[in-house]
Amino acid sequence: MITKTIDDSTISFLVEEPDDLLTLRRIIKSGDRIVADTTRVIKQEKDFARPDRGERVRIRIALDVEKAALDSVFDRLRVHGTITESSSEEVSKGVHHSLLVKIDDSLNISKKKWLPIEQKLIKSQDESFGFVLVAVDRGDCGIGKLKGTHLQLLQNLYSGSGGKQYKTNFNIEPFFENMLKAMQTVLRENDVIVIFGPGETKKQFNNYIQKAPLAKKHKIEIVEGIDSGGEDGIYTFIKSKSMRQILGEGKLAKVAAILEEIMIKAYHKSKKFTMGFDETKKANQYGAIESLVFSEKIIQTRNESEVIEFLNEVEAKGVKVYALDSSTDIGMQVSGLGGMVSLLRFPIESAG
Repeated sequence: MITKTIDDSTISFLVEEPDDLLTLRRIIKSGDRIVADTTRVIKQEKDFARPDRGERVRIRIALDVEKAALDSVFDRLRVHGTITESSSEEVSKGVHHSLLVKIDDSLNISKKKWLPIEQKLIKSQDESFGFVLVAVDRGDCGIGKLKGTHLQLLQNLYSGSGGKQYKTNFNIEPFFENMLKAMQTVLRENDVIVIFGPGETKKQFNNYIQKAPLAKKHKIEIVEGIDSGGEDGIYTFIKSKSMRQILGEGKLAKVAAILEEIMIKAYHKSKKFTMGFDETKKANQYGAIESLVFSEKIIQTRNESEVIEFLNEVEAKGVKVYALDSSTDIGMQVSGLGGMVSLLRFPIESAG
């Protein structure tokens, strides 16, 4: 998420990934004011216009917030409130409106006072780069963009090569050019390019893109040991030890390490972990939580306001909190464990 402080009361936000929407959900409170673009149906006064039809137009509004809620997955945030200002004379002040915030949207949030936990949540969005994953074989290629803990997959590309033809007179450069164009649709400043897959095709593609201008602007990593191309190769990489080595301090690598430690503790019947909301809430009462991971399932199955309040309470104590969606196997694994897990600094009898 890109943020810019406008003044003491107002901060501007640009939403880049689903995790940002969750952060905004944890920040936005009743009584805040939001300025953003939205759409509104305006009744037409033209001759022959149907009285039950209106024209949907884009306007800029200021909204006094009454409540906010995530959709069933972390890809949309609905903010309900009352319009106090509008760029259209057709929209009256005092009208109730539901503002839908999505990825790539921008908005300004004004508060009478920004709380320390809210400022901390904004500063925690410090992973300003992502990873463009390229799983290439001689026949196909999968491309994914990993930002934070969210994986976005592009449609598989196919080279059209056929067995022996590939080894003799098949020209693979047009395939590489299509791959390069697809990569550039998701490649952003400071992103790292990670190339893997069976055989030598990954090295050939690396040699090809070294001639492109992006080679001077982006770090490029070649990973061995991933024997699948296409979408399967992307998922294989996400679950591999190579992922943690390459991603280093990235959020997904940290979450994978937390889950592995929890599985080890579960195997050894340790009580220094929790699974599920109730166990984790109990551990928080003792100040025992070291790190916490949750998935979208916990938002879907529990009272959302209760979960949001709990997450803010935990993070206010200095605990690092990680959110996952179902775009990765790791996210689905956390969902299977009750939607929330945590590592503890010391054992709690009722936990583990």
